[in-house]
Amino acid sequence: MRIATWNVNSLKARLPAVEKWIARAEPDIFLLQETKLADEQVPELPFRAAGYDLIHHGEGRWNGVAIASRVGAGSIVSNFGDGPVRDSRRAGAEDDFDPFDEARMLAVVCEGIRFVTVYAPNGRVVGTPFYEGKLAWFERLRHWLADSASPSDDLVLAGDFNITPADEDVWDPAAAHGGTHVSKPERAELASLRAWGLVDGFRQVQPETGRFSWWDYRAGMFHKNYGMRIDLLYVTESISDRIVWSEIDREARKGPPTPSDHAPVVLDLDTPGAVFDAGWQSALVRVAQRQRPKRSPPPP
Repeated sequence: MRIATWNVNSLKARLPAVEKWIARAEPDIFLLQETKLADEQVPELPFRAAGYDLIHHGEGRWNGVAIASRVGAGSIVSNFGDGPVRDSRRAGAEDDFDPFDEARMLAVVCEGIRFVTVYAPNGRVVGTPFYEGKLAWFERLRHWLADSASPSDDLVLAGDFNITPADEDVWDPAAAHGGTHVSKPERAELASLRAWGLVDGFRQVQPETGRFSWWDYRAGMFHKNYGMRIDLLYVTESISDRIVWSEIDREARKGPPTPSDHAPVVLDLDTPGAVFDAGWQSALVRVAQRQRPKRSPPPP
């Protein structure tokens, strides 16, 4: 089984790129974040044509999560089971921040495995209400896990966590120090999820550093590889024992079509899926060559 997660940064804008990518990578379960659509706006037909059932939880203009499955799906839970969320298409919704009234969590069961796709709040600036709301949202996620699942279950919790697990998941820990995505309280939230009984599926089989899943659109950050690994595939032990391969598809961050600022993260269980070149080997060589310090000219 191939599992993939991708923050598509608007499913409407990125639909051609998504169609191209699922034909390239052939995931069996595809978890999406930041669809930015209401449920009635979702383009189901292209997914059906590709052999997928699409389950979507959205609010309109912002956020939104989905799971596409070509092996069936059931036992759907959205928003931690706490009821409907807002309609962010209404005026002023962008600054009306309440992480518990936003479409950020969706769970389904496929072939006996519970898949949970999450789009964590960004946090914006440490110490602000947006940051405190982010920490509170992770606390709600942790409580939901404890109440509705067990570490002995077959479970995959994946998506855009908007937190880097450790310094090796940041292009420059010193440059990012003290900001959101790298702060100690945020990383403590990820550590508490792992302590509950989750394993970082990507890191389990891919220890090499320098592989990131998000790069800012600005200032050539992608080409410099100034990125962060904030898109994660966390799994319970019974799933981690089945992992045979994992990778971040750097090539999907390129255009055309116009790419998301995130790249898909892929994980294979039991047997490898369709072969594709994620582009890291040549990219890391080029980046290293660019970053080599220039030699000082010889003295006159």
